[in-house]
Amino acid sequence: MTQVVVPVRYPLSEHSRATLARAIEIVEERGGQLTVLHVNQYQDNHQPTRRDLKDAVEREFGRLPDARYVVRQGLLVEETLLDEIVAEDADIVVIGKKQAGRWRRMIRRLVDDPDIETFLRDELDCDVVTAER
Repeated sequence: MTQVVVPVRYPLSEHSRATLARAIEIVEERGGQLTVLHVNQYQDNHQPTRRDLKDAVEREFGRLPDARYVVRQGLLVEETLLDEIVAEDADIVVIGKKQAGRWRRMIRRLVDDPDIETFLRDELDCDVVTAER
């Protein structure tokens, strides 16, 4: 079964909704399971729960069969996302265009030519889809 992971913000932003819509399309096209992931940053005052995330997604998209909702705590969002993507053994990661830029900056610190899709594909052995708005 194809495992699709989609990181989103809570509350759902316009970008998160577009990224989530693309992830849902992929799950519908290929079959599989969707993991909707939000990272609470330690420094934020608002700490949404898994239930909050699920309710927000279902209000926007209806009930999603074979969906998991995961909320993790982290200091650095991108590192926490990478940890979860590895733990989920993701086949596909769907990221938003804005997220791709943040990941590019993070990877630039590690390598000279930050091609986010190639880096993640090589490091995580999964496909990366960048959702366009």
